[in-house]
Amino acid sequence: MALRASGSGCRLLRAGRGGAFPLCPRGHCAGSSLDPALKAFLEENTEVTSRGSLTPEIQLRLLTPRCKFWWEKAGRWPHREPYWAVYWPGGQALSRYILDNPDVVRGKSILDLGSGCGATAIAAKMSGASRILANDIDPVAGVAITLNCELNQLDPVPILTQDILNLERGRWDLVVLGDMFYDADLADRLHQWLKDCCWTHRTRVLIGDPGRPQFSVHSIQHQLHKVVDYPLTESTRQDNNGLTTSSVWDFQP
Repeated sequence: MALRASGSGCRLLRAGRGGAFPLCPRGHCAGSSLDPALKAFLEENTEVTSRGSLTPEIQLRLLTPRCKFWWEKAGRWPHREPYWAVYWPGGQALSRYILDNPDVVRGKSILDLGSGCGATAIAAKMSGASRILANDIDPVAGVAITLNCELNQLDPVPILTQDILNLERGRWDLVVLGDMFYDADLADRLHQWLKDCCWTHRTRVLIGDPGRPQFSVHSIQHQLHKVVDYPLTESTRQDNNGLTTSSVWDFQP
């Protein structure tokens, strides 16, 4: 699947952006509004797994080599590129850090920006966060996040499937984001938006990244303090072009 270029063995990077299933209305998704056909499609075409990541205590529905769409040609997946279906190393590091340090989120309001599979939001909920919003622009990711919450015996978290960078900045105690610095233009937008959050609301920002080139050379590096490094599991290394570690960074503009 063409996600290989971004680090996974999956072949569907150029998947079609249309879809045969109704998605979540008005940019929001909740467990009670899941479309039965889409829910059944994801349950049939993903594998529940907790192996090979930094957080074996979290179960997730992901695309794996056991799934037929892992091997399918581009365009066969009936939705936009399934980036949510990979547990990326930056998200793994953030989730591991939160599980190991629950005081970081306990009793606090959390925005999981670019939530993907929802693992970091799930880790925050497991660790006692008082309010969580998972944000991902792919509505299918919103459905997957809800299913993943249920897999872990958690009530679904609220989900926003609009581009939050275009919306008025909310007040959050902590913003977490992993693997989001993969494109120069997006990185610039994120940098400014995160600075505004910090300056306006004194929001803390934690970033997870395995050291991708776009992140390592971006000007945000001058405003980061490394919190922790984690060695990646062998399977994650193989799926991410040999990257060996992933880090959590504290953004201090």
